[in-house]
Amino acid sequence: MSTKDEIAVSYDVGNDFFRLWLDERMNYTCAVFDETDDLEEAQLAKLATLYEYGKVTADSRVLDIGCGWGANLEYLAVDRGVRDVHGITLSEAQHAEILARRIPGVTVGCVSYLDYAPPTTFDAIMSICMIEHVCTPQEARKGEAVERYRDYFQRAWKWSSPGAHFALQCILRVRTPRDRADIREIGWASRHQLPGGLAPRMEDIVQAAEPYWEILHVRTRRLDYRRTCEHWRARLRQHEAVIRDRWGDRLFEDYDRYMTACVRGFEQRYLSLAQWSLRRLDNID
Repeated sequence: MSTKDEIAVSYDVGNDFFRLWLDERMNYTCAVFDETDDLEEAQLAKLATLYEYGKVTADSRVLDIGCGWGANLEYLAVDRGVRDVHGITLSEAQHAEILARRIPGVTVGCVSYLDYAPPTTFDAIMSICMIEHVCTPQEARKGEAVERYRDYFQRAWKWSSPGAHFALQCILRVRTPRDRADIREIGWASRHQLPGGLAPRMEDIVQAAEPYWEILHVRTRRLDYRRTCEHWRARLRQHEAVIRDRWGDRLFEDYDRYMTACVRGFEQRYLSLAQWSLRRLDNID
């Protein structure tokens, strides 16, 4: 699991910095461009897709594992009228942003999923690009990836009620770059921007979900994530002068390099993105 300090490197740079180039709700995950090229609309389409995958209703008790700056929490509570919504994040900055939003019906904890002890069980579990922090590169190299992911799915199972559904979105590792420049840039992005993080392989998720969750549906969206990163990079560059003046040249140059590496990674199929609809297996051995 990524440490609190590693999470801070990725997400505690400054809420105002991310606010400049993310969408209005501060989604920092892949959008869905099925019917639009507008980032704001595409991020709402992503949230609507996962709402359906989680079989959420207004009466559902919902947990969002790794809830970011609260985009999905706000969508559930405000746009969909879900009355009981809870999120957890390990980022102090994200936690502060959610508290500042004062979203009705939403509670949030700044806690690792490994230490989380919910007061109740949930009718729906959601997690949007958090599982990338569950297994470190070192653990994967020791052959522990499936074990780490299975523990994550078991915890979610224990936190859920019979009949619950799980809407999961995650980046996938697909193939290893062979081009020297791509190896250098993808490796740099992983080490410097997402320390302690690692995207799973699809087969890791398929194997680890058993025996706790049945996979009902999987949709990959590699090109959607490429387009999302292109939008982020364009917005970042629009605010180049402000970023350089307020946070320094290094931050702008690092994030421009990072977004460029991400665009290349999804373009060349080194990476992909999957959205999963899972159903709780209520009777397990």
